Amino acid sequence: MTDCIFCKIAKGEIPSQKAYEDELVYAFHDIRPLRPTHILVIPKKHIASLAEAGTVDEAILGRMLAVSHKLAAENGSAEGFRAIINTGRIGGQEVPHLHLHILGGREPVGAMVS
Repeated sequence: MTDCIFCKIAKGEIPSQKAYEDELVYAFHDIRPLRPTHILVIPKKHIASLAEAGTVDEAILGRMLAVSHKLAAENGSAEGFRAIINTGRIGGQEVPHLHLHILGGREPVGAMVS
């Protein structure tokens, strides 16, 4: 997908504050953080949503989760964090590229759903 903002961020075409990168995923600080720690982890491969991911994407999905604690700990949330993947319209997904939010900080994140 040529006009995907997250694809452009992963390729370095749009600047971001990088938190992590490897061959499968790219992570960066959210430009409008909701918590003191708010990092997005995205696959470098364009996957529109979690609903579009398949068994061929297991390594990517696993990596997204596997780096979460490291990123949270390195960015001020070693005692815990929330990992969120919004999926589709009902799930509140705003950007049509799979992404994992890592939310945390010094205080509890709060209620799961308002």
